[in-house]
Amino acid sequence: MHLLIRLPVPMETVWPAVSTPDGLAAWWAGADLLEPRLGGAVVLRGPGEGRITAWDVDRVAEYTFPAIGRVRFHLERDGATASVLRFTHEFRGGERPDSGAEPAWRARFEHLIELLAAPSPR
Repeated sequence: MHLLIRLPVPMETVWPAVSTPDGLAAWWAGADLLEPRLGGAVVLRGPGEGRITAWDVDRVAEYTFPAIGRVRFHLERDGATASVLRFTHEFRGGERPDSGAEPAWRARFEHLIELLAAPSPR
């Protein structure tokens, strides 16, 4: 599954949301462990235990889980104040996702956009 998500905030604002325990917990899954480096361990509530299979700081975070497959977040600039997230979910063993996978990810990304676009508390 491939999705292209346009975000109304710069990459630097999006990166923590896809690469830190607090960021992931806010819109996808709580993180019990995240070692931010290539080969690092990651444990998310739901997907389970996995590994970081690609890591390019501020640009690419890819997590591979035996239970759900590979999930990749690839950020690109979209002008000075926005960004694009190229999302890939490669299901384990090349399985086809169930019909609810894409709507579930779309709902998560809508929530992420709301979180990122909200004014920061001062």
